[in-house]
Amino acid sequence: MDMIARTSGQLGAALRRIRRAKQITQQALGDKMHARQATISKLEAGEPATQLSTLLDAMAALDLELVIRPRTSAPAHEIEDLF
Repeated sequence: MDMIARTSGQLGAALRRIRRAKQITQQALGDKMHARQATISKLEAGEPATQLSTLLDAMAALDLELVIRPRTSAPAHEIEDLF
């Protein structure tokens, strides 16, 4: 299932949803990517200071990939409804 994320908060929510769907705890994900549980919590909360490498490590640990494409024409409020 594809998800659209335009903000760090939306991206964090998407990662949280996927992690939970895979029944992985924040601690287990952190262990898998050699990060602390608090780092996973900040990533999922959309904290602005999250490093790109942390995001990419989390995506790899969840077996995800990043796809870059032009924005859809959907208004922001419709995308917010997805989360």
